[in-house]
Amino acid sequence: MPVKIFVADDQPIAREGIRKVAQDAGMEVVGHANTVDNIVNTVSDFSPAVLVTEVRLGGQDALKSLEKFTGHEFKMVVFTAYTNPTNIARAAALGCHDFIFKTSPSELLVAAIRRAASGAPTPLDSLLTKTKTRMRRANSDTSSPLTNRETQVLRHVSMGLSNREVGKSLGISVETVKEHVQNILRKLDVNDRTQAAVWALRNEMI
Repeated sequence: MPVKIFVADDQPIAREGIRKVAQDAGMEVVGHANTVDNIVNTVSDFSPAVLVTEVRLGGQDALKSLEKFTGHEFKMVVFTAYTNPTNIARAAALGCHDFIFKTSPSELLVAAIRRAASGAPTPLDSLLTKTKTRMRRANSDTSSPLTNRETQVLRHVSMGLSNREVGKSLGISVETVKEHVQNILRKLDVNDRTQAAVWALRNEMI
């Protein structure tokens, strides 16, 4: 049976392009959405193996909607024109299987979809895997006032993730994330997350 795909993109030409690439590769686009609400309300009805989504749909944050799909049977692949590194970090935190830019050859998208559908691991050289590794790296600076977990939280925060996204990525509660953030601000003697991110950048933690 062909791999079933659900496409979420607000550009008709992009949806049609993905459909053509999928068909040529022996896969099937079973449904599509052009708004965030369409994804949330309809994707499960089509029972896809893979959801291929843009980062933003109609000016709305499509990645945020992916929080609702934790535990669903289908895998998620981001296929986007938005190159902000924060989007890669958020996709990693939300459990996406891969992150592909629209400037990439179509073969990369097809390969990512096939891996996601089969449960094969994301390649070590992918943007998503590299970002995950960087986010979870332990503290190698013995002079740093932060614990290993606080260092991981700071990296996530510095990449623009919300407390909820940090919690999903690290497998801890939002309340625990908030506690870590407060400890980070206190130890670094800074007033807010932005100043903490600046400290992390200056100390080559991200």
